[in-house]
Amino acid sequence: MSDFRIETKCVQSGYTPKNGEPRQIPIYQSTTFKYDSSEEMGKLFDLEASGYFYTRLQNPTNDYVAAKICEMEGGSAAMLTSSGQAAAFFSIFNLASCGDHIVSSSTIYGGTYNLFAVTMKRMGIEFTFVSPECTEEELNAAFRENTKAVFGETIANPALTVFDIEKFAKVAHAHGVPLIVDNTFATPVNCRPIEWGADIVMHSTTKYMDGHGCSVGGCIVDSGKFDWTKYPEKFPGLCTPDESYHGVTYTERFGLEGAFITKATAQLMRDFGAIQSPQHAYYLNLGLESLHVRMARHCENALTIAKFLKSDERIAWVTYPGLEDDRNYELAKKYLPNGTCGVISFGIKGGRVACEKFMNSLKIAAIQTHVADVRTCCLHPANATHRQMNDDELLACGITPDLVRYSCGIENVQDLIDDIKQALDNI
Repeated sequence: MSDFRIETKCVQSGYTPKNGEPRQIPIYQSTTFKYDSSEEMGKLFDLEASGYFYTRLQNPTNDYVAAKICEMEGGSAAMLTSSGQAAAFFSIFNLASCGDHIVSSSTIYGGTYNLFAVTMKRMGIEFTFVSPECTEEELNAAFRENTKAVFGETIANPALTVFDIEKFAKVAHAHGVPLIVDNTFATPVNCRPIEWGADIVMHSTTKYMDGHGCSVGGCIVDSGKFDWTKYPEKFPGLCTPDESYHGVTYTERFGLEGAFITKATAQLMRDFGAIQSPQHAYYLNLGLESLHVRMARHCENALTIAKFLKSDERIAWVTYPGLEDDRNYELAKKYLPNGTCGVISFGIKGGRVACEKFMNSLKIAAIQTHVADVRTCCLHPANATHRQMNDDELLACGITPDLVRYSCGIENVQDLIDDIKQALDNI
């Protein structure tokens, strides 16, 4: 399917039934898989044969869906995880361990920031957070001898900063490390970071990819282009024997195209078990089949509402990369020419109190810890997803106390505007 356009890949990639097989992907709702001999199963445990033996590591349903996302992103291999948080953790921990260092954009999702700055710090991995708008010189200064990767979000949640993928990829590669990009908000329909130099792409599939608020999940896609063997001292886990698998060296056995995902599956999924359930993978695939249609409507609604908000004197400011006067507009034209996402960030005059009153008055948009859904929803990040941050950390992430994150669904846009109007009237 690699020669087809993204719309066709959304519908057709990943699973091709043979004669007499189910047209829709089967749900392999089984924890284990039977073999005729102990020798056959032993080959699986030694990574000498492909197949399935325990769903905690791999499942056929999951692999069909991962293969679809892999083709959509233009990668060489992919895996599903139980959540976007698990995908973020695996993408880093597959390369770094105690004593290592990562450079990350500061404008990232609050949950990811806490994972990096608190939890993984306790594991001995240190993160340096840099502004996505930093110069190349400032970015270079953040690197250390023990830096193992660079991380950023295509469109930051909820700051909506557009990540300059080429700039960060250029500097990362100059230091001999890969660039990892969270492409959740853009999706491969609107941006494919690998085409701009990213090496690893991850998603919270819970968001637009599912799109219906019914399945939590994540995905990691490897481009297969980063040459780990050029830096064996930086990436010993990929370039030296793994004694837990009888001395297999992942880059030798599986090549550049398969080493990263095989190691993440064989080691991390084995030990942490953060697998996506086959049932959720099935739901995810249903969402993927309409992703290209939904993203167009999300972006259309968001741009219309962003323009309305700009015209209302009760709104202090509006951030949406699709607006021509937005500071990220030029980057959005470069990386996301067909649309950005359905999320708008804006401030209401009157600060926190006005924000709470506004949100409590909405009739269509639901207040919920979710985003990127067919149903419109909103959130006050300083009081919810980023609540664990102090004011300085909030500002570093591009979040002010008056920020409202408004996620446009695919409802009638005039109904959404009328709902916003009446809620503003109630402040």
